[in-house]
Amino acid sequence: MTAASAAQVRKDLAYFGQFGTPGRGYSVDTLKKELKKILGTDREWDVAIVGAGNLGSALMAYKGFKHQGFNIKYAFDNDPKKVDRLKQGIRIQPIEELARTIKARHVNIAIVAVPQDAAQDVIDKLVSSGIKAILNFAPKRHKVPEDIEVLNIDLSMELERLTYFLQRGRR
Repeated sequence: MTAASAAQVRKDLAYFGQFGTPGRGYSVDTLKKELKKILGTDREWDVAIVGAGNLGSALMAYKGFKHQGFNIKYAFDNDPKKVDRLKQGIRIQPIEELARTIKARHVNIAIVAVPQDAAQDVIDKLVSSGIKAILNFAPKRHKVPEDIEVLNIDLSMELERLTYFLQRGRR
């Protein structure tokens, strides 16, 4: 990894506005506050998870989200054995309640943790319910309108990246 020069950091920060004082540098507290505002982490975000299986349950249990301002408050699943049960203090709702809950609670972010063959249907439901940002763990790219942001996480591809780096080290 190449280190960024101080000049490059200043140039990159200048893209977002003036934060420092020429010749005196930056106030760390002010800079942190401004960066949080730029990243949208200066507020809390309610998040919905669709899929309360192993991955969805693990994500609900992860305490790091709360520390960063992401509150997983809603969970949905189509398995009658999971519906109306509590996981990590979150009531798992039937998938049929997704649209009503998302709209009524003004949720903007969702995590998709369903099998690949169910993901497009779930994403379509989320989009029609008003979700604007999706973290997708189904290992396939899905069709969404241009104004919807989807971040696709394919864990097997990430493992392949790691094996590539391991192999490079064996020269």
